[in-house]
Amino acid sequence: MSSPHDLGFCMPAEWAPHRATWLGWPHNRGDWPGKIAPIPWVYGEIVRKLAPGEKVCILVNSPAHQAQASRVLRRAGVAPEAVEFYQFPTNRGWTRDFGPFFIRRQQPDPEVAIARFHFNAWAKYPDWELDCKVPLRVAQQRGLRLFEASAAGQPVVLEGGSIEVNGEGLLLTTEECLLDPEVQVRNPQLGRGEMEVVLREYLGAEQVLWLGRGIAGDDTHGHIDDLCRFVNPRTVVLASEADGRDENHRPLEENRERLEGFRLRDGARLKVVRLPMPAPLYLDGQRLPASYANFYIGNSAVLVPTFNDPQDRQALGILAELFPGRPVLGIHAVDLVWGLGTLHCLTQQEPAV
Repeated sequence: MSSPHDLGFCMPAEWAPHRATWLGWPHNRGDWPGKIAPIPWVYGEIVRKLAPGEKVCILVNSPAHQAQASRVLRRAGVAPEAVEFYQFPTNRGWTRDFGPFFIRRQQPDPEVAIARFHFNAWAKYPDWELDCKVPLRVAQQRGLRLFEASAAGQPVVLEGGSIEVNGEGLLLTTEECLLDPEVQVRNPQLGRGEMEVVLREYLGAEQVLWLGRGIAGDDTHGHIDDLCRFVNPRTVVLASEADGRDENHRPLEENRERLEGFRLRDGARLKVVRLPMPAPLYLDGQRLPASYANFYIGNSAVLVPTFNDPQDRQALGILAELFPGRPVLGIHAVDLVWGLGTLHCLTQQEPAV
């Protein structure tokens, strides 16, 4: 059977035109212990900012769950026609990680399909079966071709937050997430080389750039979307911690050195732009993964998590210069990050044909 790569498919960059953004409406109180009440209103603000530029597809568990979401969105000022609801039950709402990996080809016949990777709740939590079924259900509902990702005779586990693509064959990820042999092991049967083959065959990654460790507080064990993001095909923003006493300082500097030493296939280097980190954020003594790198690029806006921090303004300014064609908008994420993720973790883009 031909792979998506053989058939001309690849995962487009996030800034490529979307048909829609996918979200899972919040419901799992364990994701935000004691703090879930404000979370639907944050979602309402996210949808309100995205809706002028694209459809927003929202996963709900039941008619009652959909009615709850509709009430919040109506009060937030979202037009009903901007939203598509799908009653696909989920365990959690982190759609970036369990949702479909949408891939696209332009020739010979334009087509969007789904590369279906398995999800096992970050190799950490016991409840994941409903989330794992979502890509299959989306493919069936939308009539999209589905490619089951496998290697060495087994399904491949991969979360959307663990990879970052530029749409032209480059993919960023971390050794901590995909290659650690002892902590939150996703694919014990796959080494670096085998993983690179999977990323090429199913996502179109002709070159994989491996960083080291992720940021402190990240319970995914090294997701790239809290750390380093493409903003155009040859430019990345990299989270940077100036305080040498902070536990993020050294791993982020090591990742900067790796990025600056990478050579692309044509011998060129990536341009690396430093993106500041907010001051450490804690709740009940737990370090939270607060990072401006967890922004989301929509058709009509770039949404950036903010933390009531003096660095908010600087981060928004840096990203505004890098996305001159889109307004860069802050979304208050102090409550949201108690769930150990923010805007990019919640969203998944569906490219336009």
